[in-house]
Amino acid sequence: MGTARIEGKIIINRPVDAVFDFVADERNEPRFNPQMRRVEQISPGPIGQGTRFRAETTSMGRSVEMVIEFTAYDRPGRLSSFTRMSAMDIRGTLTLDPVPEGTHALGMGDGAPRRTQAADPLDRSHGPAPGGDDLGQSQTVPGSS
Repeated sequence: MGTARIEGKIIINRPVDAVFDFVADERNEPRFNPQMRRVEQISPGPIGQGTRFRAETTSMGRSVEMVIEFTAYDRPGRLSSFTRMSAMDIRGTLTLDPVPEGTHALGMGDGAPRRTQAADPLDRSHGPAPGGDDLGQSQTVPGSS
């Protein structure tokens, strides 16, 4: 099994600062993503690089738990994250640029399947710890090939 590339873009009729602040608070995601059931912040303090969220989404009719950690927080232009699920790890980056219509949002991510289906999403012993890796850099996760 290989890596899956995820990409999407949209123009949002709101200023770039407002879009960044709304999206950076993952607890807002259930408001615009009908598959996201719940999100809670699990790290203390204000939202920024290193902030972690626990979330539950639905995929193919099943509940999926995940932990999302911000690996870059460059307001208002770039937000990167590392998401760990039992079956997959995802590294993603959202870039926001002002345009006359509001904000151009471009999201890109790479998902890599995990070998252990029953892994705890909070357990970092099976892969690299989040923090500073830019999307697109090649990484080897122990136990994967």
